[in-house]
Amino acid sequence: MTDDRVREASRVLENYVEPCLGMPLSHAKAVKSVRSEAGTTVAEIELGFPAGRYGPELAADLERALAAQPAAGPARVRVGWRVAPQSVQGALAPLPGISNVIAVASGKGGVGKSTTAVNLALALALEGARVGLLDADIYGPSQPRMMGLQGARPVSRDGRRIEPLEAHGVKVISIGFLIEEEQPMVWRGPMVTQALTQLLSDTNWGELDYLIVDMPPGTGDIQLTLSQRVPVSGAVIVTTPQDIALLDARKGLRMFQKVSIPVLGVIENMSTHVCSRCGHEEPIFGTGGGQRMAAQYGVALLGQLPLDIRIREETDAGRPTVVVDPDGPVGRAYLEAARRMAARLSVAGATGAPQISVEDT
Repeated sequence: MTDDRVREASRVLENYVEPCLGMPLSHAKAVKSVRSEAGTTVAEIELGFPAGRYGPELAADLERALAAQPAAGPARVRVGWRVAPQSVQGALAPLPGISNVIAVASGKGGVGKSTTAVNLALALALEGARVGLLDADIYGPSQPRMMGLQGARPVSRDGRRIEPLEAHGVKVISIGFLIEEEQPMVWRGPMVTQALTQLLSDTNWGELDYLIVDMPPGTGDIQLTLSQRVPVSGAVIVTTPQDIALLDARKGLRMFQKVSIPVLGVIENMSTHVCSRCGHEEPIFGTGGGQRMAAQYGVALLGQLPLDIRIREETDAGRPTVVVDPDGPVGRAYLEAARRMAARLSVAGATGAPQISVEDT
């Protein structure tokens, strides 16, 4: 009877489609053990993405799934996690101490890429990961203000490497820490590329599970050079539902495919607007654009975020939404998008998805 219960519990758990992964736990090799202890079936699940807050939620869901199958008997589920380094493009070597670099990009400016990048980084940290944030937008660095670090200056303990600043549990470096906030950067592409590679390699990041890179907008020489020089494990494309934004977002997605960087998914920002006074909801930038784009290129739609005045107010004040209200509807939307992003990365090499090659014509 005990063996039958263990076998039934194993079957239920292995076939359970985990929402963040979008696949059965067995495909992600997440079911580590199922055994009997004093008449109770005990299961150990290990996710490949941070789940400090999410783990208990998933454990409860799995226990409910087991309870719905009487043949599994009484059961207890424990959910742990471990972030492993993933492969990077070409012959580039991973950065010492940094398990995964994730680029957050957009084909054009004004779609909320930096706001999305900072909230994704904070969401991963809230789940328990060790996270760094590199503000790679040399011409318009915004992370110092968004992270409440404007006016702060990094130091160097050894005269060779910069110590990143830290806010809300995330390590941050930006050219904005080294210049005045209103100083324009009138640099050509090679100077920008050199500055960014120095910020990346000359910063003492320590040990990180994820380094989130807030990429400059566009798909020009700077972006392409960075994609070829920086060892990136995966990329996220931020867009709005608007057709014009989607045109440019597709170019960004194709750029990453061209340099063999896995696109983890699309985040649709400003998906809908809910009036703060009357509650009327209106998709002022259109509907379904991010979903259609994700389907067209065979990638995941990681999240749909609203156009909400609180997001702007909170980031302007240096306390982004995930810090201020992680359990509110917008905070949870960021957390869920970050989980899906990290989950897709954890199985990027094991999904069996077709490899897309983009050739010049």
